Amino acid sequence: MAYDVAGDGPAVVLLHGYPFNRSMWREQVKALSADYKVVAPDLRGHGETEATKNATMYEMARDVAALLDKLNIERASFCGLSMGGYVTFSFYSLFSSRVQSLILADTRPQSDAEETRRVRHEQAQKISEEGMKAVAESLLQKVLTPETLRERPEIVSRVREMIQGTKPEGAVAALRGMAERKDHSYLLERILAPSLVIVGSHDQITPPEVAEKMRRDIPGSRLEIIENAGHLSNIENPNQFNNAVKKFLDAQRWR
Repeated sequence: MAYDVAGDGPAVVLLHGYPFNRSMWREQVKALSADYKVVAPDLRGHGETEATKNATMYEMARDVAALLDKLNIERASFCGLSMGGYVTFSFYSLFSSRVQSLILADTRPQSDAEETRRVRHEQAQKISEEGMKAVAESLLQKVLTPETLRERPEIVSRVREMIQGTKPEGAVAALRGMAERKDHSYLLERILAPSLVIVGSHDQITPPEVAEKMRRDIPGSRLEIIENAGHLSNIENPNQFNNAVKKFLDAQRWR
């Protein structure tokens, strides 16, 4: 399992989305590592981490727990974006005592609807036959805002590179794992860890109304809407994202 560790202090674990890798957290690692020990792994089958035939959200959560054991980290704050949020929910359901606080970014607790599940399996088949380039452009349209697609070629190039650099077998396993993931809606009212919900104002995949419902269902949680951002709110508006995360983490640190 490939990972980066930067800084010292209370541990913060950053879990990336599909089909990306730990480099998506570049701005967050830089912003947080002055005050925190930031751990950014590549999840199973992504980036430089080995791919396996199966990659359920629970298996990925156990991978993260094993990494924390290796690093002698007993408890940490978790920030999961999109699929990283699914892994975070799974981690909390398995190891709640190890979670200091939660940051749930551009994600949802529900399992897939039947149509979404079907699309994931079709996409997995397409990637198996044609590789990641076959899905890169359609994914870019979904995860970035139209303004970013038109006016910010450096971000488009960065995200495209992550997509095309993902191992096809890793992407296929992750798609199937997401399609069959458990519904964690029941968990929300039971979450005791301080929680921050984050969403891009133009997120098409997990829109603000989904985030607002999570905020209502998680006791005492807060919502931050990242302006001028889509599904990759941490990349499209890193300044607002970083400020929200750091303010939240600092508040827990000095309670």
